[in-house]
Amino acid sequence: MHTFAAAGAAFLICVLWFDLMFDVQVRRHYGDSIPAGPLASISAYYRRVTREAWPMNRLIAVVMLLTLLVIILEIVFGRYHWWIGWISLVAAASAIGLARFRTIPNASRLGKASDSPEEQSRLARRIYTDHLFCIAAMILVLVLQLGAHHSHRKHHPKPAPEVPQSAVL
Repeated sequence: MHTFAAAGAAFLICVLWFDLMFDVQVRRHYGDSIPAGPLASISAYYRRVTREAWPMNRLIAVVMLLTLLVIILEIVFGRYHWWIGWISLVAAASAIGLARFRTIPNASRLGKASDSPEEQSRLARRIYTDHLFCIAAMILVLVLQLGAHHSHRKHHPKPAPEVPQSAVL
């Protein structure tokens, strides 16, 4: 199961990386408003990924749900140390919950570009900080899931197969 959780986390990290390639434009600009050029670039990106990328943007939601489901199944079946599953679940659920209830609505709103430049700048900065949190949380999930596999093999070695006495002769 850790393979599926790790794959889901890695996929979401890649998605976040692409988002952050646009989001980082807010770092250079302080004050109330981000200049029109960078703001238009960020807004156009979020218009494409929230409105024009259908149905591909739904794949991200499916991967989010499947990643959470697999982590829950890990906890239920107790295959790894209890803390690996629970920390993975808290990290993934917090990132996915933040994305679902705040980041995606903000990105959709920014993609419409109908607010004032100050409000669009605020949305762009909020999306950027949300994505920084989300990528850190998903990296934690990935590290825990990869470590779970390593620690599982280390602490539960497979016994050597018994060789029948007749095979020795």
